[in-house]
Amino acid sequence: MTRRRLGFWQRFAVALVKSVMLAWTRRTWRGVEHLRTDGGIIIVPNHISHADPLVSAHFVYDAGRWPQYLGKASVFRVPVVGWILRRCKQIPVERGSVDAVKSLDRLIAALDDGGAVVIYPEGTTTREPQLWPMRGKTGAARLALATGAPVVPVAMWGPEKLFDPRTARFGLRPRIPVTVVAGPPVDLSRWAGATPNRVVLEEMTDQIMVSLRDLLAGIRGGTPPPLWDRPARPRTPEVTE
Repeated sequence: MTRRRLGFWQRFAVALVKSVMLAWTRRTWRGVEHLRTDGGIIIVPNHISHADPLVSAHFVYDAGRWPQYLGKASVFRVPVVGWILRRCKQIPVERGSVDAVKSLDRLIAALDDGGAVVIYPEGTTTREPQLWPMRGKTGAARLALATGAPVVPVAMWGPEKLFDPRTARFGLRPRIPVTVVAGPPVDLSRWAGATPNRVVLEEMTDQIMVSLRDLLAGIRGGTPPPLWDRPARPRTPEVTE
């Protein structure tokens, strides 16, 4: 969806969010050419702060795409709020239930319609002490395998200065530097047409997360650590957490 086709509530969201971000951040955007301006695309950012959606939405919008995020289905049932979210083309996701299959169908439909779907593959803000990426969940890989849509990594550094989840502190000064870099689509060609079993999905997910980690290292500098292992628990095919 291009900016010229935005509806009233989408334009309202842009006016609200962008005015805040223009005052709050000093932005360095790179790699916007990798967010192709038409056709379905899966965008996978790293997750370091609760401010990430504001920063990534600003970046994706400036690249010429309308970002479609995933939200708890319960939020979409809140009067007025849910109505506005739907008008803004956001996507309800059922979690921990048999309705999760319907959520995947909604995502596939959004990509088939040429949408730019944003998925945080870690599912939550990273628990790695220095905010490097964790191992991801398999939702983005499952969606890529089902649709063939390109998976574009987007590395962010700076949102942790807006809100640091380790200390729960906000940065309230204006023009805080943030850097966002999109890389080329992750090469997942070796799994094209594969059966989406656990091994395949975990291998694809690790490939996505390593690409994202290395892109982040290009911003931060130095040698990135191995992907951080979250506390052991069974993997699930959820799209996000």
